[in-house]
Amino acid sequence: MRYAVLGTGIVGRTVAARLESLGHRVVIGTRDPGATLGRPEYADWQEVHPGVSLAGFAEAARDGEVLVNATGGQFSIAALTEADAAHLDGKVLIDIANPLDFSAGFPPGLDPVDDDSLGEMIQRTFPGLRVVKTLNTMNCQIMVDPARVAGEHHVFVSGEDAEAKDLVRELLHSFGWPQESVLDLGGIETARGTEMLLPLWLRLMSALGHTDFNIHIQGA
Repeated sequence: MRYAVLGTGIVGRTVAARLESLGHRVVIGTRDPGATLGRPEYADWQEVHPGVSLAGFAEAARDGEVLVNATGGQFSIAALTEADAAHLDGKVLIDIANPLDFSAGFPPGLDPVDDDSLGEMIQRTFPGLRVVKTLNTMNCQIMVDPARVAGEHHVFVSGEDAEAKDLVRELLHSFGWPQESVLDLGGIETARGTEMLLPLWLRLMSALGHTDFNIHIQGA
């Protein structure tokens, strides 16, 4: 399958590398490919992953059969607007971003929060997209390698399109997530809850001193 990963940070690069390792064709989308290649951390990563191409948002979105939103949450709508709605309609967008608001410093808040979510905003703004929110409640290394955390733990899925969620479940299984670890929360409005886990996640990171942890839901 052809994947377009929008976003060149550590999350986007980690997901792109895992997709490439599974045999998918991957392009990373960025606002300015020349400037991105001029960043030493990206140039070094590109040398290790020569099979992953780099393109502007519009070109990447046009070529990808499935899109992954790994942009900074405050810039996701702008990035997808630049990608062009004509290249988005009918495609599945796996939204792993969080609307972190650093305007008051660290730790960041969320904007929107409580009565809206980034996942919902994307779905409203681009109704032709089939948005599935997932993988936004953990460190990016755990996203693609859940065995980094011992024992049972969970990943959540939110979205309106059943076929899109089935595709995402298959991808999660290929990443190593067991079927019983994937919890479907329902429609895209349930992304509010998973995005609001981020303030807790940040404080757990500070308390534990590392990011190799995840959430486990224990039932009766």
